[in-house]
Amino acid sequence: MALSNTPNIAMLGFGEAGQALAKGWARPDGSGIAVYDIKTDSADDIVRAGKQADYDAYGVSGCQNVGDALNNADVVFSLVTADQAHIAAGNAADAIGEGTLFFDCNSCAPETKRASAARIEQAGGRYVDAAVMAPVHPALHKVAILVSGPHATAALEVFDALDMNATEAAGDIGYASSIKMIRSVMMKGLEALALECVLAGRKAGVDDVVLDSLDKTYPGFDWKTKAAYMLERSMNHGIRRAAEMREVAKTVADLGFDNGMTKATVDWQQRIGDLALEAGDDDYETRADAIIEALDGR
Repeated sequence: MALSNTPNIAMLGFGEAGQALAKGWARPDGSGIAVYDIKTDSADDIVRAGKQADYDAYGVSGCQNVGDALNNADVVFSLVTADQAHIAAGNAADAIGEGTLFFDCNSCAPETKRASAARIEQAGGRYVDAAVMAPVHPALHKVAILVSGPHATAALEVFDALDMNATEAAGDIGYASSIKMIRSVMMKGLEALALECVLAGRKAGVDDVVLDSLDKTYPGFDWKTKAAYMLERSMNHGIRRAAEMREVAKTVADLGFDNGMTKATVDWQQRIGDLALEAGDDDYETRADAIIEALDGR
């Protein structure tokens, strides 16, 4: 679609999700995409340079602050970590234009989203609860997104213009995020269970037998391949996933249930993320051995 037919975009956060969207939209010169990421403000020269390199690699306009990024924006995509989402909404509220759509795509509890919505709406923006329902790779900008809230119809028009894959989850702000958060109890919890099972099995020397047995119980799942993938997710994104799962724990608690399973998932994701290991292209055995060696070293 020609650039003139698409809105000016502001992005808050330019990690895996932001980069995937920018790559999918493939605006050759990056026109109309202004980005601010907090790493721009890092005291570490290497971190700042790395983020500038990301801006250059994806052809977007890197900005020095939120206000610069939101200047002239028609729509704002908030794509930060879960623990920064409400802070980002507050910062955006200080700069957002009247009627500008604010897509909160972060993995947050419904109550967190409602608090962020209040800030944006009071400032004159239009807040949209957007839940990203799958990994952004390989789908890029076509990743499945659920949207809810009073501005969902307007949001879908923008997503259509950007050739994205969005569907309305008919309900108030927090409805789409409830689906995302409660689904994550299972999805991220399964990762944590796989970590505990595979690492224990590997150390006991029975991992191969255990995973073959699981394949008989759940035919077609391919546990060894899935185990490698789930270990990679935690190794590369454990800190971010732990932040998301704290919001999931809040979601469960806000519904009046004990959230012990989810808090245990937080612990595993944080523990593996803190190791700062590179997953590489290895199989589950090599990844598991690297994790065990790092944990034993601590």
